[in-house]
Amino acid sequence: MITEVATKQKVKDYILKETLADVDHISDDTLIFETGLLDSMGLLFLIEFLKEEFGITVEDHELVVENFQSIENIVAFIDKKL
Repeated sequence: MITEVATKQKVKDYILKETLADVDHISDDTLIFETGLLDSMGLLFLIEFLKEEFGITVEDHELVVENFQSIENIVAFIDKKL
């Protein structure tokens, strides 16, 4: 079973890789859509990453801001799905 710390690191690494953002500018509570790190297309790629990396499927009703607005929220969402 993957730990929350490992999950958080995988998600953060993915966002850093995809956005080419500076690691010093992204914290666990950075609002990744409000700051422009990801857009709607980025969300689609993030959802595909979650499916491939963690084996979870995101249902239509789960596509709400609260689940994806920050690394903390994404990790909590993953936790809930697993």
